[in-house]
Amino acid sequence: MNKAMMIVNPSSGKEEAVDYVEEIEQILSQQGYEVKISQTEKELDATKFCQNACKDEYDLIISIGGDGTLHETINGLIDEHHRPKLGIIPMGTVNDFARALNIPLDPKEAIELIRHHKIRKVDIGKINEDYFVNIVAAGAIAEAVYEVSPEEKTKMGPLAYVLEGVKTLASNPTYPLAIEYDGQYWEGNSLLFLAALTNSIGGFEKIAPDAEVDDGMIHCYIIDDINVLKLPAVMSSIMTGKLKKNKDVTYFKAKSIKLSSPDELITNVDGEEGQKLPIELGVISNHIEVMVP
Repeated sequence: MNKAMMIVNPSSGKEEAVDYVEEIEQILSQQGYEVKISQTEKELDATKFCQNACKDEYDLIISIGGDGTLHETINGLIDEHHRPKLGIIPMGTVNDFARALNIPLDPKEAIELIRHHKIRKVDIGKINEDYFVNIVAAGAIAEAVYEVSPEEKTKMGPLAYVLEGVKTLASNPTYPLAIEYDGQYWEGNSLLFLAALTNSIGGFEKIAPDAEVDDGMIHCYIIDDINVLKLPAVMSSIMTGKLKKNKDVTYFKAKSIKLSSPDELITNVDGEEGQKLPIELGVISNHIEVMVP
């Protein structure tokens, strides 16, 4: 008999994630799965549950929660010899990875993918010895975003990130950055560095329109040291998917990147506080299998 594990964050989706467990368990049982339900209680629980599922050679893992739960779950998959297929029931505020894969944001519709789906192999990003699935950012805006409270995210959704970012942009803080990528080099003052694996960032699906989940590349944007008069044009470029065409933005794509700064900068990794610079970024192509429409 095939084995499936549900990793459930009971606080996700306004604490509605557990409401879908019985329905999902029934579908999986009908498909011949022996089902185990694992509820998270603290940080890194999802990673540990996933690692155990890999060691016990489960066939399928269903992540029921937001981007944080999914990020932990995927980190539990990556280094294992046996990697189960991954199903995603998005229950968070933003759900960037689900958006990038065209997985329905309505949980009921996402559950239907368990019945009818195809499998897509997707890339995973590496940051030093850890991993990411959507984005790594550095700069004042990146630090401001992970300070958005859970209450603000629940109340305003992706708009909460925009408002916090605009406040930070208005003060125009820039930092010196040095970037090596695929044999090339960039150095200067920057408002924001953005490295994207997918097209959806902070709930906005046009920021990195060229990024595909399986193209083997990291798509990078460097917003230059600009004055306040240029901010509206940059914001418009972000919202319309034309960021790389803005003359105050440097765009490149690469497989390997080194990022450093003489200042103390903390990264934002998949919407959460990440590691301090310096960092090395890489990409592992077609590494995990995900249920998609």
